[in-house]
Amino acid sequence: MSFLSVQGVSKEFHGIVAVEGVSFDIGRGQVVGFLGPNGAGKSTTMRMITQFYDPDQGEILLDGVVLGDDPLAAKRRIGYLPENNPLYSEMLVFDYLTFIAQLREIADPGRAIDEAVGATGIQDVYYRPIGELSKGFRQRVGLAQAILHRPDLLVLDEPTEGLDPSQRLEIRRLIGHLGQDRTVLLSTHVLSEVRDTCSRLLIINKGKMIADGSVAELTAQASGRVHVLVEIAGDGVSTGIAGLAGVVEVVQREASGDNRTALRVAADGGTDVRPDIFGLARDRGWMLYELHHEARSLEDLFFQLTEDTPDGVGVVTEEPQQAGEAQ
Repeated sequence: MSFLSVQGVSKEFHGIVAVEGVSFDIGRGQVVGFLGPNGAGKSTTMRMITQFYDPDQGEILLDGVVLGDDPLAAKRRIGYLPENNPLYSEMLVFDYLTFIAQLREIADPGRAIDEAVGATGIQDVYYRPIGELSKGFRQRVGLAQAILHRPDLLVLDEPTEGLDPSQRLEIRRLIGHLGQDRTVLLSTHVLSEVRDTCSRLLIINKGKMIADGSVAELTAQASGRVHVLVEIAGDGVSTGIAGLAGVVEVVQREASGDNRTALRVAADGGTDVRPDIFGLARDRGWMLYELHHEARSLEDLFFQLTEDTPDGVGVVTEEPQQAGEAQ
C-alpha cells in the first residue's frame, strides 16, 4: 500500500482549472521532487495534500485513509512549509516554537523543540527575534516548525526560494538529512536541487501530470537516443564506430590529448553500443581512453516535456546568485 496516494484530484478557482485529474503514489521514505512551470498546479496540489484546500474531485489518502475522513489525525502526521513561510517577526524563535508546540498539543514540548532546533541548526539564534534573522535562518525556523511534531510526511513548497547559493546548499543538506526518516515532497524551481536531493521526480504542466519516475529514468528518456562519449587513439576510429549496428550519429568533440579521436556517439534508445565499441577497439588495436554513457540532463527533460512554456519561465536550471520568481 502507498503511504501517500493522490487519486484523480482536480481543483478549479472561479471557473479556471488549476489541477485536473492528478494522480500519483508515494511510498514511505521517498524524497520526491515536484517540478513544473509557473502556474502548473504544484502549490495547489500541495495545499490539497495539506488540507488547505479540498479537492473538487478525487481523493487523497494517507496510509489508506482518506484525509477528509479524519482530517485532524492526518494533519498531525503532516508537516508543511508553505512557499511564503509565514512567521511572526516580532517573536523570539523560542517563543514561536513554543507557540507552535502548544497549537500542536505536543505532549513533551521541551523535548520536541530541542530535537527540532538541533535538526535544523538554529541554536545560535534561538533567543533572537525572528525579524532580525537572515532569510536562510528564517527558512530554518520554518523547517523547525514543520518537523516539530515529528511528522511522517513533510511537504516543502519552494523551501530555498530567495536564498543565496551558500544558503541553498545548507538547506539542501538539511532536507537530505530530514528525508532519512520521513517521506518528503519537495517543490522547487531549481533543477540542480532535484538532482542532488530527490530519488524520484514528478512533473506537472497546465494542471496535469506529465512525468513520474526516478531522476535517472526520466533523464534517460529526455531523448529517444542514448549518447556515449568515446576517446580513442587509432586509425579510422570515426568511420569504424559509425558502421556499428544501432549507431545513428557520430559527432567529433575536442580530445584531451594529441593523436586521439574524441567522439559523441548517438545510438537508438534501446541500444547499448559500448560492448561493440570496446570489441572494435580490441580487434583493431586501438588504445581506449574513455567509454561511458553521457548523462542526459534534467534540463533537457524539463524543456522537452514543457516545450510550449516560454523558455526560462518557472524554472532555474542552475543555482543563481539570487533565486528566481516564485510561483
